[in-house]
Amino acid sequence: MISEKIQDALNKQLNAEFYSSYFYLSMSAYFESKDLMGFANWFRVQANEEYAHAMKIFDYIYQIGGEVKLMEIKGPKTDWNSFLEVFQDTYEHEQKVTKSINEILDLAYSEKDHATVNFLQWFVSEQVEEEATAQQNLKKMEMIGDSKAALFMLDRELGSRVQSPA
Repeated sequence: MISEKIQDALNKQLNAEFYSSYFYLSMSAYFESKDLMGFANWFRVQANEEYAHAMKIFDYIYQIGGEVKLMEIKGPKTDWNSFLEVFQDTYEHEQKVTKSINEILDLAYSEKDHATVNFLQWFVSEQVEEEATAQQNLKKMEMIGDSKAALFMLDRELGSRVQSPA
């Protein structure tokens, strides 16, 4: 049986993953409004991936005899001062998610909840990838500066991203 502390922490993370999905969907909508469909696609795929992460936690909570407690999801930011700012926010957001996953992992270790420690290892690996990708995209945006040609090229590159199976 899952401890109440672990259940609460997982439910909080579940909510955070749903928020992440909203956050990235908001970024997708922002880029759609700017007619940058490649960027919009990339963030829509990211939103779907975050939703899948949430559902992974949702299923795990029930698998170990816990109870899912859905919480209110605050509305995400919907406008940015620049395209670069979107990618800065993305990188900062992924760093916050990593910190949150690590805090739950620390709790699971302290509770000697080996099943949750094992479960969270996938998220630890995923966050290494998420942060690296966010940082790479941010660096590309910083290099682009005001170059519309480079922006167009990156839009095409990001537009090629497809949803990978969970």
